[in-house]
Amino acid sequence: MKPIATDTHDFPKLRERGCIYVDKTKFIHRLVTDVGTNLFFISRPRRFGKSLTVSALKALFSGRRELFNGLYIDGTDWKWEKYPIIHFEFNDLETTSLATFEKSLAWHVERKLSEAGYSYDKALTPADNFGMAIDTLAVQKDEDGNDVHKGVVILVDEYDAPVGHALGDLDFAEKVRDRLSAVYSQMKNRTGDIKFLFMTGVSKFTRLSVFSALSNIVDVSQNDEFATMFGYTEDELSANFEEHLREHARIMGKSYDAYRAEMKWWFNGFRFAKHDKTTVYNPISVALTLYNKESGGFSATWATTGRPSMLMNYLKREDMLAVTPERIEDVDGSEFDVADLRNLTPTAMLFQSGYLTVKDYNKTTESFVLGVPDEEVRRDLCTLMAGVAANKTDVWAASLGKKLLGAKWNVVFDGLKSLYAAMAYGSTEKSVHENAYGRCLSFLLASQGFDFTMGHVQSNGRADVVAKHPAMICIFELKVDEPVDRAFEQIREKGYAEPYLADGRPIWLIGLSFDSKTRHLVDCAAERLGGSN
Repeated sequence: MKPIATDTHDFPKLRERGCIYVDKTKFIHRLVTDVGTNLFFISRPRRFGKSLTVSALKALFSGRRELFNGLYIDGTDWKWEKYPIIHFEFNDLETTSLATFEKSLAWHVERKLSEAGYSYDKALTPADNFGMAIDTLAVQKDEDGNDVHKGVVILVDEYDAPVGHALGDLDFAEKVRDRLSAVYSQMKNRTGDIKFLFMTGVSKFTRLSVFSALSNIVDVSQNDEFATMFGYTEDELSANFEEHLREHARIMGKSYDAYRAEMKWWFNGFRFAKHDKTTVYNPISVALTLYNKESGGFSATWATTGRPSMLMNYLKREDMLAVTPERIEDVDGSEFDVADLRNLTPTAMLFQSGYLTVKDYNKTTESFVLGVPDEEVRRDLCTLMAGVAANKTDVWAASLGKKLLGAKWNVVFDGLKSLYAAMAYGSTEKSVHENAYGRCLSFLLASQGFDFTMGHVQSNGRADVVAKHPAMICIFELKVDEPVDRAFEQIREKGYAEPYLADGRPIWLIGLSFDSKTRHLVDCAAERLGGSN
């Protein structure tokens, strides 16, 4: 079996090591041969292969044909010429303070321009040096020593990362944005010297001067033609990872069809176009799952590689409980553009960072339906939202979820009391319906993979929450201004547990009682059917 790369976004290294590379050069060829424009931007969530694509473009414009042997573009009429390349990678710039950012930016620009063959002038600003580099590098000497205007290839990976890193302090974030804008604005009057421009990012900060200055830059983020340029389709997964997939299925003791269905549920649900309904797998999730196949099973892997700082810094300031992530309707496309740092919305931030994706597009209203892509993302998002709801960390929320799964009810109840005590409700609300309390509980259930129903309809009534997991079944009854004993009475009177008595899994009955005045959880208890805890 070909090796799977999990540790590199360097295209030459990946190809030289003989690792699996899902051929995306058909999309690259489409971009570099476009007769209408040569300036492109695309946004995708983190760890979706943006850096690998930028690295492949760099190899392409360096004339390294040997790296593309057997790939689509190698069979085209592409002329394998070498061009001067300016390649910025802004994800790792320091943003601990404005001074450190300015120093880090200057150092990065100097290093990258020097690599491109430009003699950096320390008497000039990083922005001015960038402009001068474009002017200088656009003209190259041919074999006879004559000046030839070839133009400069500019590749900017994660162009927005420093702003996202700084979102915890909006004044600081705006200053970072201004410093970057000064650099990007150097391209405004130099488009004739740019052979090809490709910029990637997580979000589209429309007030960054690159979008106002380069009015002809083409944003292909939701272009149907490039819908599957990042991520793996079902066919691509089969064509490139078949042996690994079958081996993993064998280790898990599943039929191949059942295994593929479960893998799709876990990792395939991202859609990046209005009309093309094709969904794709997160590449890093596939790589990490199959690389560690000996451990068996599926688990949330995307979050283990780090969460997007843009979202995490935003979560420090905003209340996410107003968002119903499973289905958000009537979303205008303009909401995806982060035009004003002081008016960010939870929907935009969750979409940009990959926690929401396109589920449908309404041609009549020209609006999107958004939702959570897959089970992996659902679990991580619910862990995050539970932590935000309780004003605690996601680690706290994940630990509480594990305790719930392990039926450690004393710990769970203490955690739930902290969670509800921290919840902020509008001052104009006269009362809070039981469903509002249940929603917070749903975050914890979803984070642990429970299949649950709020307001579960049965023949004798409606159970507040029925949650099923391979390890247990939980039936929750929530009461407001009533004793917790009344919750158990209702569960028994209505026979909420009867449909599950022959299931074989442990069945837990849980009663939660809330005070409408304080809106706190004031009493709670759990009983195992046929016993107590």
